Amino acid sequence: MSEAAVISQRGFSGAAPFPLGSVLIVDDEAAIRESLQTLLEMEGYQVETAATALQGLERIGEREFDLILLDLALPDRNGIDLLADLRIHNPQFSIIMITAYGTVENAVSAMQAGAVNFVQKPWDNEKLLADVRAAVARHRVEEENIQLKRALKQRYNFENIVGKSEPMLRIFDLVAQVAPSRSTVLLQGESGTGKELIAKAIHLNSPRRDRSFVPVNTGSMPSDLLESTLFGHVKGAFTSAIASKKGLFEIADRGTLFLDEIGNMSMDTQSKILRVLQDRKFMHLGGVHELQADVRIIAATNVDLKQHVRDGKFREDLFYRLNVITVDLPPLRQRKEDIPLLVEFFLQKYAEENDRPAMRVTPEALRALLTYSWPGNVREVENVIERAVVLSSGPEIGIDLLADNIAGRGTSFPRLEHRGDASLFDIVEDYERHIIVDMLDKCNWNQTDAAERFRVPLSTLNQKIKRLSIEIKKKTRD
Repeated sequence: MSEAAVISQRGFSGAAPFPLGSVLIVDDEAAIRESLQTLLEMEGYQVETAATALQGLERIGEREFDLILLDLALPDRNGIDLLADLRIHNPQFSIIMITAYGTVENAVSAMQAGAVNFVQKPWDNEKLLADVRAAVARHRVEEENIQLKRALKQRYNFENIVGKSEPMLRIFDLVAQVAPSRSTVLLQGESGTGKELIAKAIHLNSPRRDRSFVPVNTGSMPSDLLESTLFGHVKGAFTSAIASKKGLFEIADRGTLFLDEIGNMSMDTQSKILRVLQDRKFMHLGGVHELQADVRIIAATNVDLKQHVRDGKFREDLFYRLNVITVDLPPLRQRKEDIPLLVEFFLQKYAEENDRPAMRVTPEALRALLTYSWPGNVREVENVIERAVVLSSGPEIGIDLLADNIAGRGTSFPRLEHRGDASLFDIVEDYERHIIVDMLDKCNWNQTDAAERFRVPLSTLNQKIKRLSIEIKKKTRD
């Protein structure tokens, strides 16, 4: 069977049944294969072996592996050439090159081709096991991200939205319910939480998906320019109106109009938007004929509209027209379990955009990313990772590539100690445990109070306490 045929027949059978993961060893020396297999199986990995590149491809075509240990010098293929071919067919392959020829040139070539690490024979068992643990953990995060994205895209057609936390999963389900309707939707959340992405997801899952999705930032324009942009104008309506122009309500006909930052809209413009929502009609500026508006409105705000109503800055009648269905997007600090997925997603995105090999963050850098409060939310994560990828000189993002406020330099962020070989999941669990214990202590170990302050159901907190083996202390005071 040809190599191309073997690769094309690759099928995935789901997650490996072994908790630590599955490893394929491709090496032409029987003693090396046996030694590695014994070492890894004693550690708890499921291991298969192959003596040639073709045998390795056949194994890969039969099942999925969390990691491939690939010899540089195989009898039928050069290991680096094989690695490059594997990465072309599946960029998510996690591969460690292992060879007796540990030159700098070979290491550089292997990393450029997409290897996650480079090990020289004879190896140190503890170091090798640490490298394997790190590579398997990284692969599983990438696969989880990919599977989540695939499931969301198949189920909801959500593109570029990453999240597995309970708040985000509830939002995905709510959006899936709301999308097929004609109802107006109000998205509320801090800047950078992904309001426009959610608006697009609603549009793409609605009967209007084949029509235009038209976004406009209503808070960034003067009111006269905004009204001309939204409703259009006739020739001569104002000094610079040298020709008639369609507005966004016409451009979005039978589609969706996304009004971002609607809380900053002037009162006059608010009244005109209200009329469109009530009567489904509008007029060009300077015009005399009414036009029909077959447009679904999705509005978004990063301010408290109820408070704006109380302060006289926002029309109460418009608020209730917009507030038919409200989707509250949580800030990233309330869904920190999504941070590793977001980091991996943006690492892959910007590595590809900048023609870089697969990249990873160091445990120290990940600890800093998990500890930081992210006032700019997902948009800030994206900017931080893009900057780090562009400035990095190798495949790793270290803490030196993070800004001082994120890295914790000169701050009082907590620093938890981890083993040097701690996996991403170990680090995340340690921080989650630290945060929950700290909150429980602040709440005098009252789980109900802690759940309220975390803004999660009590059942969710109790599940996390059980999973993280947190010992509940007795209350010390009334």
